[in-house]
Amino acid sequence: MRMKEISLRQDPDLRKELALLARGCDFVLPSRFKKRLKAFQQGQAQAKKEEPVTPALSESIPKFYFPRGQPQANVNIDNLISKIEQIFSQFPDERVTIKEMGLVAKACECPLYWKAPLFHAAGGDRRGHVSVHKFVAMWRKVLQTCHDDASKFLHLLAKPGCNYLEQEDFIPFLQDVVDSHTGLAFLKEASDFHSRYITTVVQRIFYNVNRSWTGKITCPELRRSSFLQNVALLEEEEEINQLTEFFSYEHFYVIYCKFWELDTDHDLYIDQRDLTRHNDQAISHRMIERLFSGAISRDRKVHKEAKLNYADFVWFLISEEDKKTETSIEYWFRCMDLDGDGVLSMYELQYFYQEQCQKLEALAIEPLPFEDCLCQMLDMVKPEIPGKITLRDLKRCKLSHIFFDTFFNIEKYLDHEQRDPLMAARDAETMGQEISDWERYAAEEYDNLVAEETANEQYNDGYDNALDPVDHITCAFDLRNEKRHLFEIPNPHSNLDLDEYEYEDDFE
Repeated sequence: MRMKEISLRQDPDLRKELALLARGCDFVLPSRFKKRLKAFQQGQAQAKKEEPVTPALSESIPKFYFPRGQPQANVNIDNLISKIEQIFSQFPDERVTIKEMGLVAKACECPLYWKAPLFHAAGGDRRGHVSVHKFVAMWRKVLQTCHDDASKFLHLLAKPGCNYLEQEDFIPFLQDVVDSHTGLAFLKEASDFHSRYITTVVQRIFYNVNRSWTGKITCPELRRSSFLQNVALLEEEEEINQLTEFFSYEHFYVIYCKFWELDTDHDLYIDQRDLTRHNDQAISHRMIERLFSGAISRDRKVHKEAKLNYADFVWFLISEEDKKTETSIEYWFRCMDLDGDGVLSMYELQYFYQEQCQKLEALAIEPLPFEDCLCQMLDMVKPEIPGKITLRDLKRCKLSHIFFDTFFNIEKYLDHEQRDPLMAARDAETMGQEISDWERYAAEEYDNLVAEETANEQYNDGYDNALDPVDHITCAFDLRNEKRHLFEIPNPHSNLDLDEYEYEDDFE
């Protein structure tokens, strides 16, 4: 072991002997040298033992990262398991079906509509029932490894070994909501519409929760969202339409009607010509081309065959009618960012504004020169880097919806131009304090659709008839002379060959 020079100086006898040995003196015995060296090393070791040992830096810092929630010290797992076993003991052979699973969910201290995820996680989908032993083993593992609602819910729904949720993972949970929620009782007989409602809700979940745009919802994303709070409200709220963020039937009805109006051949896909007819051709052709370029969709058919499926349309319609949310701002920014460099250049803005000018001239309205329009937009957005508008700039700007409408929606652009600027500023100040633009649009469109169906029935039947929500759907999608009927849409849990109807394309 090499000794430091300062240590040698502390033992003058050893230093002297080393010096003699270095000069080649014969009388320095090796054995004597070894004894002195060994004694010196033992003295050094003894001195080190007497020094106080400071704890390692890593040991003094408390743990602060809990990917599955922070463990709670006062949780008695055995008591919780005992309550669950008492519930199972009430049923024959201590086995429960999905219908009785609500009692088990409450014993687990979970919201009622966790019953389907609990049932499937314990293997109930394979046997049609769950035994107490299977369930207790599953739930004990969850309680030991997951310490908050987000991590528990993700563990129940996710595939084995996955720490994220994909779109198809939500189907069993949402199918149970359709089957058992009182606000959706009218859909029980119309099972062919279950898949469309489930598709709509799944897309709205990912639209609001999956902020990373990966198609995979992580535990942190689930914690930051209000989804689990809405799931808990399903038990308390009998009127499903009050849950406007995810589960509203009225919102589904509006979206599906709008899609069905554009899908003239009813193949559940729309092309560029179909989408051009949306809102009386208000959206520019150049923006529609971008929508079909694959800039905002993972569906292979969008880019290869230039078609949008129903799931893509859900994203489009919500983003089009409410350009104030972060997701919609990201949606339209991706479309306008032609070169994908994360910046809207003056060239890209001029590219979209040129078609707006052509439409204004066709309406006998003199368009504002691009230079003047650009000055207005830069003054409104106030980008951090002069002449370059980033996504961060638009998210910080409270008038981002006016910015986007200026470049690709002629109808809304004219509405903004004719509106009092003071009113627009007041709306920006009160943004977030009232219902969203999407909720307002959905409510108005639903009332219009119901009024239209009521008028049609009065004209056809000659008398008023109480409308049921399923009747709305049936009337709205009556194909009359069309050979193919809407009810050919399969149930996602049926035994039909999915190759014949590519239901999974809705979740790509």
